[in-house]
Amino acid sequence: MQIHNLSRQNSILNSFISEIRNETIQKDSMRFRRNIERVGEILGYEMSKVLNYKTTNIKTPLGDCDINLATNDIVLCSILRAGVPLHNGLLNYFDTAENAFISAYRHHKQNPETFEIIVEYLACPSLENKTLILIDPMLATGQSMVATFEALKPFGTPKEIHLISVIGAQEGVDFVNKYFDNNVHLWIAAIDKNLNDKGYIIPGLGDAGDLAFGKKLQK
Repeated sequence: MQIHNLSRQNSILNSFISEIRNETIQKDSMRFRRNIERVGEILGYEMSKVLNYKTTNIKTPLGDCDINLATNDIVLCSILRAGVPLHNGLLNYFDTAENAFISAYRHHKQNPETFEIIVEYLACPSLENKTLILIDPMLATGQSMVATFEALKPFGTPKEIHLISVIGAQEGVDFVNKYFDNNVHLWIAAIDKNLNDKGYIIPGLGDAGDLAFGKKLQK
């Protein structure tokens, strides 16, 4: 897997990451969602540099102009619910993309420190020979990303696969790196070193879904 860690180079992205991590600023859920969306726009822009392009002639009011335009048939697939703001950021840039949505959550059994990933709802177009962009804001253990991709397999074989995350733990990055082959790209804004005993990224930012949409009742 090819890993593109945008934090290795300073940019305006640092400002948005600092705000979604800041325990005071992140309490403003509207601002939190917008910052995640802006991170998605930046990740999408960087990812667009490796897409396929074809020269197209455009007629302007004053003449003709040749410009290279992306030719990829893109499907954006986000993991509900935390993935929605990040999905919107990518959709802002990839106007004609098809969209897929999947629910994947941690099901804790008797031990709160162990869990399995449960996939329930899934809506997806054909993925055959398309460019799949799989979106999960928090790449903690990496199990959700892999479980989601496994659930998508009946919908066809993508021509290209890109993974998009805001913050990941090194353990999660290593997990998906072992699962996906070298043709897959991971685009991520920051990688933290550790997971705690419950599988949450440290220092991370907390629960992205709760921060974006409010706390949920636990089953």
